[in-house]
Amino acid sequence: MIIIAYLFIASTLIYEGCEINLDDPALQAQDRVVNLEGSWKFSIGDDSIWASPKYNDSNWEEVNAPSSWENEGYHGYNGYAWYRKHFTIRSKYKNQTLNLHFGRVDDVDEVYINGKLVGFSGSFPPQYETAYNVWRSYPIPKSFLKYDGDNVIAVRVYDSEQAGGITQGDLGIYTYSFPVQKEIDLEGEWKFTTGDDLSWSKIDLNDKNWSNMIVPGNWNSKNLRSYDGYAWYRKKINIPSKLKDKKLILLLGKIDDLDQTFFNGKQIGNTGNFDLLPEDYNQNGKYQELRGYYIPQNLIRYDSENVIAVRVYDGYNIGGIYEGPVGIINQESYSKYWNRVKKGKDVFEKLFGD
Repeated sequence: MIIIAYLFIASTLIYEGCEINLDDPALQAQDRVVNLEGSWKFSIGDDSIWASPKYNDSNWEEVNAPSSWENEGYHGYNGYAWYRKHFTIRSKYKNQTLNLHFGRVDDVDEVYINGKLVGFSGSFPPQYETAYNVWRSYPIPKSFLKYDGDNVIAVRVYDSEQAGGITQGDLGIYTYSFPVQKEIDLEGEWKFTTGDDLSWSKIDLNDKNWSNMIVPGNWNSKNLRSYDGYAWYRKKINIPSKLKDKKLILLLGKIDDLDQTFFNGKQIGNTGNFDLLPEDYNQNGKYQELRGYYIPQNLIRYDSENVIAVRVYDGYNIGGIYEGPVGIINQESYSKYWNRVKKGKDVFEKLFGD
């Protein structure tokens, strides 16, 4: 019992002589399907063309990651640098939720896959803000990847002092070791707009002029770097009549910070209290809670168009539906998934075994 208590109270644990950071998202019951540790192409300097998958980096140096670039021969260097690496991911993972885990990067990073930004931490100059102590976890939109083909990951890094680079972590692409059995997968493009109007929950709203947003993924990595406040997501879906006899749950992963969720114009759930905004936006870590809302059967239009609308408020840092899984699942699958997440069973087994 002493060990278990320590596991959930401390942020760092020493186990078999190794330091384990319990904030590392890679410990959250996930399996690494692509190993990104080892040799990377590397260059100091800064050029946006280096994010392109077509860029020829054959003349770049090679360094190991995770490791500070000082330990790779770049002693005393502070400033910009880029890492690049080719990888392949098998098509068997095409329908699974994928996350890029990058450990710690000192100080600021932007990560691109096949030329498309998937996430960032910290802020580059001139509004410099370090994120050296943040464990990176970025969801990867399925549409960004070439399954069974060549992919390129490019990482832009800025270091202001002391050690720099991709310094620590089990680098890789991860998928859940207990994948959710979805009836309908809702990950991918949603309609999105900033601002706030409760009429945007209505089923007949014309949202054609709204922008597209990849879900899951924080909106700050999509040209909204410093935006805090209200925003809305909408998605149109078809629910087949073969699901009539099943109790269905809308699983929305994690949302930063608060949400109010509507199905065909009717509220089916919320996390956090919008009446307290904007003064009290944090509300005791609501951004960490898994969203799962029962869809009343009398609201569902089977074999026809249904509309999901999600009102979100973010008060600080990243915002939006930032982590999956996202989809519609049956009640039995949801109960199994929720119980495993709640108990932390897989984290404990990963650290200590059976």
